[in-house]
Amino acid sequence: MTDLPRLAVRRTVSTTLPTEHGTFAMHGYDGAGGLGHVALVMGDVAGEGVADAAPLVRVHSECLTGDAFGSRRCDCGEQLHAALGAIAREGRGAVVYVRGHEGRGIGLLAKLQAYALQDAGLDTVDANLELGYPADARTYDEVADILHDLGVSRVRLMSSNPEKAERLTELGIEVVARQTLPVADRPENAFYLDTKRRRMRHDSVGAVPDAWAELVAGRVPEHGVASPDAVLLDRYGPLVAAGPELTVGQLAQSMDGFIAARSGDAEFVSGEQDREHLHRLRALVDAVVIGVSSVVADDPRLTVRAVPGASPVRVVLDPGARAPRRSHVLTVDDAPTLWVVGADASVPEAASHVGVLRLPLGPSGFEPAAVLAALRERGLGRVLVEGGGRVVSAFLAAGLLDRLFLTTAPLLIGDGVPGIRFDGSDRLADALSAPVRRFVLGEDICTEMDLAAVRA
Repeated sequence: MTDLPRLAVRRTVSTTLPTEHGTFAMHGYDGAGGLGHVALVMGDVAGEGVADAAPLVRVHSECLTGDAFGSRRCDCGEQLHAALGAIAREGRGAVVYVRGHEGRGIGLLAKLQAYALQDAGLDTVDANLELGYPADARTYDEVADILHDLGVSRVRLMSSNPEKAERLTELGIEVVARQTLPVADRPENAFYLDTKRRRMRHDSVGAVPDAWAELVAGRVPEHGVASPDAVLLDRYGPLVAAGPELTVGQLAQSMDGFIAARSGDAEFVSGEQDREHLHRLRALVDAVVIGVSSVVADDPRLTVRAVPGASPVRVVLDPGARAPRRSHVLTVDDAPTLWVVGADASVPEAASHVGVLRLPLGPSGFEPAAVLAALRERGLGRVLVEGGGRVVSAFLAAGLLDRLFLTTAPLLIGDGVPGIRFDGSDRLADALSAPVRRFVLGEDICTEMDLAAVRA
């Protein structure tokens, strides 16, 4: 059993706080030399159920002048309210209000002395240094303790300060994304904010990256990202971070485990948000693999249309070369197609965008390992195995899937084409299991299994 973190702070009281943004659970903690801290919480921040992402969290340093008096020498009060509003809109998150952080940890009266020095021309960093204080004296040990007490180990941090994310990471809080709050500079605080950007590494207004554009370029943003991009970063960032070789499986099925009706009709098993998710997966890989039965039944396009990005190479596993000659993948040049056929299959002359690859057949068709090896020889290391059920199941049974995204739609088909099927164990204790995350996609629930983690 893993030992829980030993907490230096203790929760002393819990109540509720109605605000203009909604009603929050309010928890009081000792700490800060007797001043105490407060956490405002909405929703199940500790749950590992169907949340779209790690909870939104704002670690807010107390600022009497900004929070209570509405000072425009800083943006603290506006950031506090923006954070509460963002959490209320999402219905889930927490603000940890940290006492003892006034003036970046130097105290209220010292902060006012620093203000006087700023009035005389010093910037906010040099003013602290002139008074004999560090530029930033804050610590975050008690913040991490509060988050651990709330059951929060992963956060989407609402902050433009990279150092805050680094300190929390060192204390065992995984910052899966950092996003800036939509608070504009004002004439009264422009010099103060510019100093923090130049001298304290805070995000520049124009430097917030488009998370999706970075991801499809093969980069995981290291700086602040704007909401809702943080959700995309949390969901798809691990796939990009996995590197140049990754095999992902994807299926959408009914609650009773079917991917199509008995006739083979599979149109719109899942909803629009899941189809967007599928297009995002396509945009993040080099090749998408599909069995010929899916081409016969659905005539799919296998391109990226719902999101920005380049379409992957379409790989059709067709041992007998029976794909309909007028199928989209063989006739329309909107993405390259690799037609994988048996060594003895009779293949007609193909369109210019179609390449033919002959592979030997095993007892049950193409060996998944041979398919991946052939793709990697062609520089196609990141692969999405999209369907149908037998193809995805074959790669799963071969132990070659690093991730599996299985979306469950609120349908009961009763009798149809099955989804995941493979030779299992006689004992439930030996069933395949792996770390999971779950995402709500409209009415559907997508479960991501990290299969690579159990092989490590």
